[in-house]
Amino acid sequence: MKVILKQDVKGLGREGDTVKVADGYARNYLIPRGLAIEASERNLRVLQAEKVAMERKADKELALARRLAQELASGGITIRRKSGEGGRLFGSVTARDIAEAIREVLGVEIDRRKIELPDPIKAVGSYTIPIRLHAQVTARVVVDVEPQSEGDQGG
Repeated sequence: MKVILKQDVKGLGREGDTVKVADGYARNYLIPRGLAIEASERNLRVLQAEKVAMERKADKELALARRLAQELASGGITIRRKSGEGGRLFGSVTARDIAEAIREVLGVEIDRRKIELPDPIKAVGSYTIPIRLHAQVTARVVVDVEPQSEGDQGG
């Protein structure tokens, strides 16, 4: 019997694959558990339409990520923090701080988990930080950490 997998099945195939299996395996295991549906003409047409829609959506997301990467690369971010001797910060600059600064400066909402900052920044300086926007797109944003002057408020 031919079935269309609705989920990845170890040793059999990935979601969306059409595979040939024993009738009993399909009727008694795959179909009742919602892992597969019978590969009828109608179901194959529906699957094809879903694949086309998913490809269009993926293309839009990729284009949006590329545009956002260009926007992030063109604008640098400046973060001011209190610092002591030798440019050491009192505290640190984290991925959350960088995401907030990007939101304030560029008006773009970035999930802090997409910011690839291995360790918090603990010194004044300029840093190039990678941001994973999409599986195929990584933007690099320049973050300048500057000492906060006496007149500055906030942080």
